[in-house]
Amino acid sequence: MEFDYSKKTKMYQEQLIDFMNKFVYPNESAFRDQLDSQADRWTVPPIMEELKAKARERGLWNLFLPESDRGAGLTNLEYAPLCEIMGRSPIAAEVFNCSAPDTGNMEVFERYASPELKKQYLEPLLEGKIRSAFAMTEPKVASSDATNIESSIVRDGDSYVINGHKWWTSGIGDKRCKVLIFMGKTDPKNPDRYKQQSMIVVPREAPGIKVVRMLTVFGYDDAPHGHGEVLFENVRVPAGNMLLGEGRGFEIAQGRLGPGRIHHCMRQIGVAERALEYMCKRSLTRVAFGKKLADNDITTERIAQSRIEIDQARLLVLHAAYMMDTVGNKAAKQAIAEIKVAVPNMTLGVLDRAMQLHGGGGVSQEFPLAFWWAHSRTLRFADGPDEVHRRQIGRLELRKHS
Repeated sequence: MEFDYSKKTKMYQEQLIDFMNKFVYPNESAFRDQLDSQADRWTVPPIMEELKAKARERGLWNLFLPESDRGAGLTNLEYAPLCEIMGRSPIAAEVFNCSAPDTGNMEVFERYASPELKKQYLEPLLEGKIRSAFAMTEPKVASSDATNIESSIVRDGDSYVINGHKWWTSGIGDKRCKVLIFMGKTDPKNPDRYKQQSMIVVPREAPGIKVVRMLTVFGYDDAPHGHGEVLFENVRVPAGNMLLGEGRGFEIAQGRLGPGRIHHCMRQIGVAERALEYMCKRSLTRVAFGKKLADNDITTERIAQSRIEIDQARLLVLHAAYMMDTVGNKAAKQAIAEIKVAVPNMTLGVLDRAMQLHGGGGVSQEFPLAFWWAHSRTLRFADGPDEVHRRQIGRLELRKHS
């Protein structure tokens, strides 16, 4: 594994950092102010579309999608440090059309969808004209074991009829959301539980889709994006909307969640780096008991520990990206599982130290630390909880010795 970044990555790094400094960081408050001043929080603030247009003009667009001529042609290893830069701001990923769940959904369309579905949904997603949602988790079953999913997808002539109760359907609150990818059972009696499930494309405007409520994360509504509890009642879609074929939902899920997990972890490195910056700046300017906080040994110890942990986590992420590029997502599953546990927990630790250094302000809206902590905490559930990944890592490790 080469530790030096490629020329292409270095070029994009330089351009991204310049764009972030000139346009993204200065407009974070404008985004929040516009969102809070709108009568409807589920309408995208105008500043977002302005920033997206600027990014696209500069070619900083669709940097993900490895092995595809629709993206920038970057490998996972080349994309990782760029995704880290985007992770430093909560609004940046969308600015560059690299935000979840759209990236995962676009990868699904690119790999598994028909030409017709690609034209209808992938192309406008790649252009940033629409957004999407992903409907997998259910409130009535432990969805960490996806074989528990109860939603049904039943063939009826030239259509499929969908019924189910989902929640944490990310992206459903966005008024630009025009399509969902839905996971449910087409063959519930199949003795192979991993062939019972399928994934299907569902137009957002299809009759029978009802958003019961938008869910909050530690009180944050994540508008205008959001996470919804959604009922699907006799939703009818064309048979051609089935992805890859009946019973292949788990196959698609692994193809989708592998990149999704590593993208989350790449961005988390950026969050941790920015939290460390806040920690350092605060400690050098804040005075308590007659001296700067930076002059306290406990402060320098916490800063040092944060630096060590961030650098360790980054190397682990780069290794996982390298494995995905060289041996494929399936063979890299242990490396992906390792970062999915290690990185969010690392970020939470760095954020906790940063909040402690900021005192009461650290848990308020005065600084972004509390919001980052809430988001990072959810990543210990998203795309599989810690326990599932640890179980997989442990089993794979034991297999080496059996």
